[in-house]
Amino acid sequence: MQKPDRYNVGFKVIKRRDEATKRDIAVQPLVVCNLDDTLWLSESAASEHALKAHFDTFYQTQKMPCDPPKGVWTLVAQCGMTGELLGPPNFHGYQEKLRKLHADRFSRMNFDMYKSRVKIVKDEAIVKQWTESVSFRFEYTALNVPEPKVLQSMEEVRAHFAEVHQPSIIKQVDTFTPKADAKLPAALQTLLRVSLDKEKRFPIRIATALSNTFASMGLQFFKRDKTVVHVAVARPHYLDIENSVVSETTKKIIEHVNTNVGTNRKRLVETLAPTPAPTEAPVEGGAAPAPTPLTQEQQTVLNDLHWLIHQGHVIEFASGMLETAKKPAPRPTPTPKAPKKGDKQPAQPEAAPSEGGAETVAATDVAASLAQEAPEGETEPESVAPPAEATPENPPQAA
Repeated sequence: MQKPDRYNVGFKVIKRRDEATKRDIAVQPLVVCNLDDTLWLSESAASEHALKAHFDTFYQTQKMPCDPPKGVWTLVAQCGMTGELLGPPNFHGYQEKLRKLHADRFSRMNFDMYKSRVKIVKDEAIVKQWTESVSFRFEYTALNVPEPKVLQSMEEVRAHFAEVHQPSIIKQVDTFTPKADAKLPAALQTLLRVSLDKEKRFPIRIATALSNTFASMGLQFFKRDKTVVHVAVARPHYLDIENSVVSETTKKIIEHVNTNVGTNRKRLVETLAPTPAPTEAPVEGGAAPAPTPLTQEQQTVLNDLHWLIHQGHVIEFASGMLETAKKPAPRPTPTPKAPKKGDKQPAQPEAAPSEGGAETVAATDVAASLAQEAPEGETEPESVAPPAEATPENPPQAA
């Protein structure tokens, strides 16, 4: 979660049942522009983006001279933030241009507040500049159509685009994963930031996804010392070598791992079945000697270690360190309930003495669960299914 190139973020709509039409309707639609794979919250916003970002793909602009506006103009209105000339306040196109500039550039600002920042300029040079700017008009020729069509205004362009091009490039989707550097609407950016902050604080969705994926590969989650979550081919499963029928090699492996904290596979094999010394001295300047093949004793150690790992009796971590499964804590003896008045007292069977004089109790596997206290409102993923029976032919893996 600390590196954005390691994960993708997808959006998915929530649907509600419409009783009138008996159909599932998206509470908030998601719309994609196929021209650049950008995500939007409405078809109108996506269409406006496509027309603005890819205008030259669909239309050719031509500047045509026209008669200047009639009358004597002594002042013009000017945007106080962009410096754009809006024309005299009594000019017929003033209100439309004022509202368009507000919608395009300052839609988050209250219109009356924006209007209060418009200033009136009486400079002759500025008035002349405006007069020249309205002494021509634009024509737009439609491209990528069977018959070229000339449009006289942007309103005609928008209507033509919505009718001809929008159905093929603007699509409503249920799920979508935008590119890492894709520009998103403000509402989706806020949702993305909040979701990422929540996931970094407690990555429950990542843990759930990884749990399901690893489980499908035959791997299992488990906790070490009730803190760090690990993944291996099997969950830890304690092996009582004193009361179980196992080979001498298996016993030696368990004893070595228990008495040598931090040991690994190589040191284990060299301790239990050392590699014999080479019989021939290497020739100076000659080729490197071929690797010594495994002895029968070493292969037996590796086979037994393989079986122990797949049964969960030995855990091999990603660092190579070996560790045995810990003995489960005894289950506490339940406190008997006090008999109620009138209940018959059951006959008490004689207690059978346990072997060796010790009381026999049930044991639980305390290292097999992913559960831990989560922040309020969040739960950890359910435990994945137990592993299938492993065979020595399958190489052990751990992460």
